[in-house]
Amino acid sequence: MRPNTFNGPVRLARMLAIGAALVAGTTLASCARDPNTTGSLPDDYRTRHPIVIAEAERSIDVPVASGDRHLTKGARDVIRGFASSYKNDASGAVQIMLPQGSVNAQAAQAVRKDIRGALVGAGIPATRLIEVSYQADPNGDAAPIRLTYSAITAQTAPCGNWPSDLVVNTVQNKNYENFGCASQANLAAQIASPMDLLGPREMSPIDAVQRGQVITDYRGIPTGTETTININN
Repeated sequence: MRPNTFNGPVRLARMLAIGAALVAGTTLASCARDPNTTGSLPDDYRTRHPIVIAEAERSIDVPVASGDRHLTKGARDVIRGFASSYKNDASGAVQIMLPQGSVNAQAAQAVRKDIRGALVGAGIPATRLIEVSYQADPNGDAAPIRLTYSAITAQTAPCGNWPSDLVVNTVQNKNYENFGCASQANLAAQIASPMDLLGPREMSPIDAVQRGQVITDYRGIPTGTETTININN
């Protein structure tokens, strides 16, 4: 019989070594970084710069020259587009902000009637139009007429956060604070309706005529001969 060469102290030392190795492995595993984070910043740009649904002001500036007495065709088209966006996104008041004290103040007063007419003609009730004035620079250029309304908008926080040295962060393999902000802001600006981020829209009714035409085209049946088909075949 082979003698037992493992005495008590040696066996205890080996067990302690194995236990120490297990503890070290557990410690290293616990120190491993979350794959979703890099340093102190989330690695996912959607977490750093989330798109949120919030109220925001939408506005356009209508340029008015000091000699204008009526809206130009181009300005009228822009106002119609503004009115279309308002009808899709809001139901509150529309402010018509007229410059006061500027070189074109009198021209703006003359043009405001055309602006009101263009907005009402585009489907905005006259009762929702509010005229206010703002102090313009008397020594500056011709001040515009500003149209504004508030609506629920998809947006992100302002971009441009550069608090640290990008060279150091690149060496340390860390994402910088502003990374992904422009992409998120552009995506938020392209969303047709912010409500689409909250849930799907209601499905439209089925078009029976179109459905029948699609089935006919799929079967390869000439139009007008559908009634001659024996459905038992």
